[in-house]
Amino acid sequence: MFGLNEFFDWEVQLWGWAGFVAVVSYFCGCFNGAVIVSKYILRDDVRTHGSGNAGLTNFYRTFGGPLTLAVILTDVLKAVVAILLAAWLAGNIIVDGGELGIVIAKYWAGLFCLLGHMFPCMFHFKGGKGILSGGAIAIMIDWRIALVVWGGFLILAVLTRYVSLGSCWAGASFPFATWFVYHNVQLTVLGTFIGLLVLYMHRGNIHRLLTGTENKFSLHKKK
Repeated sequence: MFGLNEFFDWEVQLWGWAGFVAVVSYFCGCFNGAVIVSKYILRDDVRTHGSGNAGLTNFYRTFGGPLTLAVILTDVLKAVVAILLAAWLAGNIIVDGGELGIVIAKYWAGLFCLLGHMFPCMFHFKGGKGILSGGAIAIMIDWRIALVVWGGFLILAVLTRYVSLGSCWAGASFPFATWFVYHNVQLTVLGTFIGLLVLYMHRGNIHRLLTGTENKFSLHKKK
């Protein structure tokens, strides 16, 4: 029999592992590619240019060049590491989690990785908007969710040349895609937090889209 004491011991261990995953995922997210490349390689912090955002779009608009690839790799790989670690722990250490537990762990790690990307403690809590890392998280969670998020993003961004419009679609569609795929309340709640974080970080873009003052994306960087 699974006694009361054993249950509470398991609960304590579960929250302990959840806390560990949250901390590791957050610090993975803190490795912001745009800030690291611009500040320590180019010696010119991207947050002092353009929109002041430490994201891929602002980096490309400001600097362009092959170092953009380094930004992409950094922001993707940190999400991959956070998700893989969480999935491995859920599958091999938290033995009662099952397949659903692994998916919950992925969402949990993704949420805190995004928090680290958006509010990095090592960079004065001023980070990016989470689209590239969030897109990598969607791919790592489920290809069907990634198809909805990335498909809508690419269509809107290409047709309108407003990257922010595609980004807003990604944030808004994430919880709905989660519910459609899993029909699970816990996952949908976590997916909603992730989606709302993305929308919150794009609140300025939403205002500019509504007022017609948003900048369109161009393959040519600003001089």
